Amino acid sequence: MATHLITGAGSGIGAAVARRLHARGDDLVLLARDAGRAKELAGEFPGARTLVGDLADPDRLSWAFSHQTLPDRLDSLLHIAGVVDLGRIGDLTPKTWRLQLDVNLVAPAELTRHFLPQLRLERGHVLFVNSGAGLNAHAEWGAYAASKHGLKALADSLRWEEKPNGVRVTSVYPGRTASPMQVKVHQQEGKEYDASKWIDVESVATTVLTALDLPRDAEVTDLTVRPGG
Repeated sequence: MATHLITGAGSGIGAAVARRLHARGDDLVLLARDAGRAKELAGEFPGARTLVGDLADPDRLSWAFSHQTLPDRLDSLLHIAGVVDLGRIGDLTPKTWRLQLDVNLVAPAELTRHFLPQLRLERGHVLFVNSGAGLNAHAEWGAYAASKHGLKALADSLRWEEKPNGVRVTSVYPGRTASPMQVKVHQQEGKEYDASKWIDVESVATTVLTALDLPRDAEVTDLTVRPGG
């Protein structure tokens, strides 16, 4: 039975992945931003453990974890949480930049640092749910794309560094996915939202599990998922 630490399990892709892993009997450790959210996640996923830590404040993650019991072993660390706030470069404030960089890039780096010892012991897997914006940047996506381009660099560097320790590293780049984040994006774009046009979260979850379940003789490094039809 594998143990997975998941960020973003409360909605969208993260919730879909957590449901699939929970249904097959794997152990889950779910990161929540506060105690209230942790209680909600524990109710949604009976038997799962929770950790409290705010990804928007990565400087305090170490302090937060020092007051909690961390898992002794981990087979995977799944970075799925993320935030997006669109805007033209000429209009974006430092606060907007920092939030997206902290949640989407600095916090994943800090979480990885904390849990690498457990992952090395199990020859585990670090998986980053990135974005199509991690490969291409378009108008008004500058801050978000910068955070996701940085996340790609983090994953690529980590892969080289941890290869001798047997830790596998995967980046998944979904296109537009039918999720609460996509609803927000459409609101910011002033467009009507139609979930049927975009990737179902279950399809992205299937992609994530495919990478996790690949036999040890191979490693998926990068997977791009695009809306079909």
